Amino acid sequence: MDYYVIFFAVLNESVFNVSTPNIAEQFGLDASGVSWVVTIFFIAFGMGMVIFGKLSDMFSVKKLITIGIVLYSAGSLLGFVLQAWYPAVILSRAIQGAGGSAIPALVFVMVARFFTAEERGRLFGVITSTVSFAVGIGPVLGGYVAGSFHWSFLFLVPLPVIVAVPFFRKLLPAEDRGSGKLDVIGAVLLGVVVSMVILFTTETNLLYLLAALLALIVFIVHIRRAKEPFVEPSLFANARYRNALFIGFLIFGTVMSVMFVIPLMLSNLYGLDTESIGLVMFPGAISAVVFGRVAGNLTVKRGSHFVVYVGLALVATSLLLQSSAIGLWVWYIGVALILMYIGFSFVQTALTESVTQILPGPQIGVGMGLFNMTSTISGAVVTALVAKAMEREVFAFPLHPLLANANAYLYGNLILLLSFVVAASALLYFASFGKKAPQPAHKPA
Repeated sequence: MDYYVIFFAVLNESVFNVSTPNIAEQFGLDASGVSWVVTIFFIAFGMGMVIFGKLSDMFSVKKLITIGIVLYSAGSLLGFVLQAWYPAVILSRAIQGAGGSAIPALVFVMVARFFTAEERGRLFGVITSTVSFAVGIGPVLGGYVAGSFHWSFLFLVPLPVIVAVPFFRKLLPAEDRGSGKLDVIGAVLLGVVVSMVILFTTETNLLYLLAALLALIVFIVHIRRAKEPFVEPSLFANARYRNALFIGFLIFGTVMSVMFVIPLMLSNLYGLDTESIGLVMFPGAISAVVFGRVAGNLTVKRGSHFVVYVGLALVATSLLLQSSAIGLWVWYIGVALILMYIGFSFVQTALTESVTQILPGPQIGVGMGLFNMTSTISGAVVTALVAKAMEREVFAFPLHPLLANANAYLYGNLILLLSFVVAASALLYFASFGKKAPQPAHKPA
């Protein structure tokens, strides 16, 4: 049931992306205006994962996930019913993001809290393969639904998740969590930081960056003084945890930006339509489902570090192949994408396990929430930066030694640069974690 609900939760991260031109046309919006359909979801989804993760340290997971699913479904229905009023569409996407965020946040907490290290490895493998598949299939499904019916029907895509509520109510244990209260001021300040960072990368207004820096300073001062801070300062004192956040940001942002670039490249250079682009990308999404289980088993047998290195090597190799094959037979790109999806599922599985091993039990909820938020927000931030680099043709010059087609320079050089980002992430992981697996900082409840 966990895999079922997390599929529909993560699916909404990318299912609306291909429909933004239709939404812009209907409401007469420019690119900046319609981008809020995607941006507001990322903001609410990212922040919601931290808040639900924090709440899971104080309240029963059973109650929280019920609230999240009901809120997610309510936002979906509201968006479909009020599809003709753009402010209501934005509000509905925010509600979807807030409710949907409970699912991945709490599913990861469930796995970390209720299962042994051996069980966690396998479960994380299946969960992350489901996440990879959902992210990959989202644009394909979104294009089909919007093209065959109307973009507003995309609001109905997550509704099947509501049937999971009775199962969670029946199967999840009744927990007696510790008392505490939510640091609302800290949560609001962190939300301002996240929102301003995303707005800065999408709007390129320095005022947003200044606001983000000021909010971050106030947030740091606040959590050092608060009796029950939203995030314990000691969490950031853990160097391996800080580096894991940064690595997750780099890898998830890289893969999400590649999935943004490839459809544009296939359309502009190869002249493929939406359906054909989906066919090229679909095998990779399917492979993530299959190899996510392999990643889970390998994590148990060989350790999380080994699997992270294998995954990063596969992602880097895929990006090198993609950057070198642009302009050649299109299915070379498709095969290279399979390697990327497999590597991504490996990294997600093992890096998540690495994070759970270094977090103390009382910090599992908010720690995993921050990790998931950072990875999710990176998709919006890095993709926005890549989009601006493409608009300004920053990389449209001869650099890649294997590219002779001037039209391929922009895409090839950009993807080549992203492969260097993956290589740097591997070096950072090695410097932080080395080869020896860390001792678990907690035991399953």
